[in-house]
Amino acid sequence: MLSIRSTNADPKTLAAAVTREIHAVDNDLAVTEVSTLPDLLAREVSPRQFNTWLFAVLATLALVLALTGVYGVISYSVARRTHEVGIRMALGAGHDQVLRLFVSQGMKLILIGLVAGLLGSLMLTHVMSSLLFGVSPTDLTTFGVVAIGLLVVGMLACYVPARRATKVDPLVALRYE
Repeated sequence: MLSIRSTNADPKTLAAAVTREIHAVDNDLAVTEVSTLPDLLAREVSPRQFNTWLFAVLATLALVLALTGVYGVISYSVARRTHEVGIRMALGAGHDQVLRLFVSQGMKLILIGLVAGLLGSLMLTHVMSSLLFGVSPTDLTTFGVVAIGLLVVGMLACYVPARRATKVDPLVALRYE
């Protein structure tokens, strides 16, 4: 193996000249592979980059499915409890109280899932450690940012159906069943 440092803009242009010089020293030496350091690094890192990309796609899919599930559960809860919302509003409950009722119900689900996910990810950090560069597997900043992001997105998934519950007309809701 021979390494050459060059200030040439395109180091591959030196390949023919270097091969000639090697054969001038010993004609029996075989020059089999000529590549640049960026090419070698790309070849070495590409499987890990693919795995990381694949994990990111699957994590995004899992996030979308989880939030769709939370949205569906809260929407179903709002639909099932329309009569109750009508009674609450007829008895004087404000829009903010109804909103808080359904958002808190959804956030309990989000928090349970978040705690379970954090515990699971802490236990499985050794699996991901070979894919990480410049970050420790138990980086608190990363865990914190992801947890806060999940809470915010989860709150939005709860807020939309809860907001719909605040628009229920008490008279219509009372006649609902």
